[in-house]
Amino acid sequence: MKKYSAICFGEFFGTFLLVFFGTSTVAVSVLFNAPVGLVQVAIVWGLGVTLAIYATRHLSCAHLNPAVSLGMVLVGRMHPRLLLPYWLFQILGGMAAGGCVLFLFHSSIAGYETAHSIIRGDPASVKTAMLFGEYFPNPGFSIPWFKLSFSTAMFVEGFGTFLLVTMIFLLTEGCNVGRPGDALAPVFIGGTVSALIAITAPLTQTGINPARDFGPRIIAYLAGWGKIAIPGPKGGFFWVYIAAPLIGAVVAAVAFRFIIVPLMAAKGIEDICDCDPSVETG
Repeated sequence: MKKYSAICFGEFFGTFLLVFFGTSTVAVSVLFNAPVGLVQVAIVWGLGVTLAIYATRHLSCAHLNPAVSLGMVLVGRMHPRLLLPYWLFQILGGMAAGGCVLFLFHSSIAGYETAHSIIRGDPASVKTAMLFGEYFPNPGFSIPWFKLSFSTAMFVEGFGTFLLVTMIFLLTEGCNVGRPGDALAPVFIGGTVSALIAITAPLTQTGINPARDFGPRIIAYLAGWGKIAIPGPKGGFFWVYIAAPLIGAVVAAVAFRFIIVPLMAAKGIEDICDCDPSVETG
C-alpha cells in the first residue's frame, strides 16, 4: 500500500512541478514579456522537466507524461495495471499546477484582458487561454500568411512525442553504452524537451504531454474560458494534444522494441564500431 501511495504521489507531484514551471514561464512571457524569446522559454521548460524528474524518480520512476507511461507499458517496463493510476495522478498534477498558475496570475490575466479589450470566453481570449492549454497555430505568433492544418498539427504533436519517448528509452536503456549515467539522464531528457519546444512551439505550442495540456485546460474551462478551452476555437483538441501524443508513443515503443533493441543486441555479433588503428580500412 505504501509503495502504491508513493507511486501516485510521485506522479502527481512530479507532473505538478513540470507543468507549474512550464506554464508559469508561458504566463510571464505573455503577460510581462519576460523571459523574452522562444529559446529562453524552452530552456526554462526543460529545466522544469529536469527538476521534476530528479525530485520524484525515486517514488514513481518519474514518467510525468501519459504518453511516456503508455510507452513504458508497451516495451515491458511497467505493468499494465499501473497505467490508469499513472494517468489519473498525472492529470490531477496538471490540474493542480493550472490552478496555482491561475491563483498567482489571476489579477495580471484580468488586467491583460482589460488592456487588450479581451472578453474571456470570446474567440480573442485564446490569447490568455494559451497560458493553460495549447493551441495551433501558436496564438503568440501573429503572422498573417502562416497557416497550420489540423492534420499537420496532429503530425507535429505525434512526431514530437515519438522523438521524446524514443530518447527517453535510449537514455535509460542499459544496452545503450553511449547513454549518460543515471545521474545525468534527467538533464538530457530536459534538454530534449527544450529542443523540441524551440523547434515546434511556433506551430502547436509543443504539448507532447496529454497531462500537461488537459490538466490546465480543465482549469481554464472552469475559470471562464469555456468553449475556448474545451473543445477550443478550432475544436479537436483531443486529437491534436491527447490522441496524437499517445499515437506517437505507441510508434516509439514499437520501433524501440522491434527495431532498435534487436539492432543493439545484434551488434554483439560483430563490433562494427571497432576503432583499432591497426585494422586496415578500404
